[in-house]
Amino acid sequence: MEFDPLTHPRSMKSFQVPELSLLIARGMTSKDASVNGSAAADAAKLARRYNIPIGLHANLSEGSPVCEVLKKNSSLLNQDGFFHGKMGFRTALSKGLLNMSEVKQELKAQVELFHELTGHLPPHMDGHQHVHVLPEVRHVFAEVLEEYGIKYTRVPIEPGLHNCDWIPPSLMDFYLGVEEDSFNTVDVFTKHGIRWPDIYIGLSTMGRNMSVSSIGSAIDSALLQLRAKAAQGSAATIELMVHPGYPSVPPVGGCGQGPDDFSQSWERLHELQTLIKPELQSHYKSRNIQLCSFKDL
Repeated sequence: MEFDPLTHPRSMKSFQVPELSLLIARGMTSKDASVNGSAAADAAKLARRYNIPIGLHANLSEGSPVCEVLKKNSSLLNQDGFFHGKMGFRTALSKGLLNMSEVKQELKAQVELFHELTGHLPPHMDGHQHVHVLPEVRHVFAEVLEEYGIKYTRVPIEPGLHNCDWIPPSLMDFYLGVEEDSFNTVDVFTKHGIRWPDIYIGLSTMGRNMSVSSIGSAIDSALLQLRAKAAQGSAATIELMVHPGYPSVPPVGGCGQGPDDFSQSWERLHELQTLIKPELQSHYKSRNIQLCSFKDL
């Protein structure tokens, strides 16, 4: 499929050269919650207390389902009774082993639980480990969003990804697979009236690769491409995917089977420390970038 993420007519705003860039830093200005996580209820309470915008990070690959009837004898579970995992989910899907009606059932159960915990439906919803753009799943995911009136999601197509030679080959292979799945998801989401930011950044700046310079370079490169392809005009929206936090200490954390490797690593804290650096805030100001959340769009 021929698709240019910088010119496709699916943006939340018209594709024009940004005089103002609106940066949605997921995890900082707008938080995603996985409702099957061990701290989901506490996270919802904190979001209400401090008025933190919160959306749903739908999880089909890590931990346990929230739908009671799927906790046993479900195609979504491995032999240990948990979700199949990041790559296990993809393998099961490719072999035709996943029941899409059960995928839809679990997604709806997670939306309902989110509503129960927060008192409102999620204004945005995406998929943990990008499962929402996978074949077959993308259709079910779009149907659920349309059914609940959830307007916004994530389409992880990152400008310049192919030039990021610091990403290990094995990880780059995964990222390029995510990119291809995302290309093939665009028309599905568009058909269902789902929107997403004009630009996505996050794969190249994740974890140990995050720095003030890497974020700044990724933003500048993406905006430069946008200026080259669009007419002078209004603001552009950018989603910066981030994972700030503190390393988990097992057995606390996770989604029912303990925390994963990334949540236990120093990289979470590294992201947090980077994102609050004054130099990064200065870069935003110098580029006329305004931090916002999905509720501001």
